[in-house]
Amino acid sequence: MKSKLVILSLLLTGFAVTASGQTKDKYYSESAKDNWFISLGVGAQALMNESNTDYGIGKAITPAIGVSVGRWINPNWGFRGQVAAWESKLWTDPFGDSKWTELSKTSFRLHADAIYNLSNAIAGYNPDRIFTLSAFAGPGLIFAKDMIKPDGGLNTVVSGSLGLMGGFNLNQYWDLNLEVRGTVSPSVFVSESRAVTDGILTGLVGVSYTFGGKKFAPAGCKVDVDALNAEINKYRQALADAEAEMARLRAAANKPAQVREVTKEVQVAGPRAIFFTIGKSVIDDYGKANIKFAAQIMKANTDKKYKVVGYGDAGTGSAKYNQTLSEKRAKNVYDALIEAGVSSSQIEYVGGGAKSNDNILDKARLNRVVIIE
Repeated sequence: MKSKLVILSLLLTGFAVTASGQTKDKYYSESAKDNWFISLGVGAQALMNESNTDYGIGKAITPAIGVSVGRWINPNWGFRGQVAAWESKLWTDPFGDSKWTELSKTSFRLHADAIYNLSNAIAGYNPDRIFTLSAFAGPGLIFAKDMIKPDGGLNTVVSGSLGLMGGFNLNQYWDLNLEVRGTVSPSVFVSESRAVTDGILTGLVGVSYTFGGKKFAPAGCKVDVDALNAEINKYRQALADAEAEMARLRAAANKPAQVREVTKEVQVAGPRAIFFTIGKSVIDDYGKANIKFAAQIMKANTDKKYKVVGYGDAGTGSAKYNQTLSEKRAKNVYDALIEAGVSSSQIEYVGGGAKSNDNILDKARLNRVVIIE
């Protein structure tokens, strides 16, 4: 009867998890320190205005360099600040006699961008996706040396820009980036140009580094459905074996009037996998349910010893960090079992850490786990 109640409880838990899994998962950055990145890019820019268009845009192309610092708030939205600098080149015909003169200004631009990851927004977050496409837009400032004022100084104009950025996921820390930006502003050449407005087209190729690696956690508590189903199947098989044994004993007696029900206590392993979200050691509701069922089995088998082993994901954090985190996870499960009535003489706990060549399961999220052995 106890086995049947345990199976029913696990089945209800499994149905709830399956139902919740039908909704689209949402992810976020757990800590304000997560998912900060720095980018460096090099490429070219072209100043496009009336003068350069008449003379030829190709002769107004100059090198460009850009440095960005930003953060992804979640897999869809992020922000960054970018500094882009080099020389802007203007070809002008001040007297209209086709005697073109080249003017150059050292300038740099500040951009504040909101970033929207189109790939994650449309297809859902996938940490193993090789390529993602993002759009960005925002205001900015352009600073350029004034060539008219006797004392020099800087011309400062307000700009607006937008663009597209493609990212190739090299690993948890590095991305290869390609971006194209279009910027519009009042002309920094002022009276030196026939144009009132400048357009700047910039293309950059570079790399991005995410400090501490990319870390997004699901917005709700999650448990691996496959692992839970495996535990449920163990209970089903144990119950089927017990019922088959009782049927065999009844048939062997061959005396229906004298047949008495024989109950055989079957020792089965309780749910052994307690899963955690990335970087956390807090036990969620699914984990608490598994611990409750495991405690019932342990208390029914007081002659047996159990070990609680914590693990971390080798792809996230340093070896020292994972060792500490795995010990916290194991200690929390150990304390929960003691609170549920299991004797401390039956159990011990240990942190198994995590090594890149020693992950216990083949998926990163499954290694954020405590195993009751």
